[in-house]
Amino acid sequence: MLDEPFGALDALTRAHLQDELMRIVADTGSTVVMVTHDVDEAVLLSDRIVMMTNGPAATIGEILSVDLPRPRERLSMASNPRYLALRTEVLQFLYQKQLRAAA
Repeated sequence: MLDEPFGALDALTRAHLQDELMRIVADTGSTVVMVTHDVDEAVLLSDRIVMMTNGPAATIGEILSVDLPRPRERLSMASNPRYLALRTEVLQFLYQKQLRAAA
């Protein structure tokens, strides 16, 4: 269980540690549950993204299956159409669906 493990790091250190986490998970087959508010981090690292509703009574809003091939190379993902579509789905949940739910 990781709660914002890379949140307070500079971008380069964050990227190196994300890559190391992906390597460890691939080598060990471990299951990792990670909390992050970083959309790109969620899409890059995840097999499944559980998006929560806002507020103290938060619930599961949507679950998004991340069907990107592994191993994931950060630079190739930046231009991968499926990566970009998944990123857009997360952003739409955060900025459009959450606004409608709050109204």
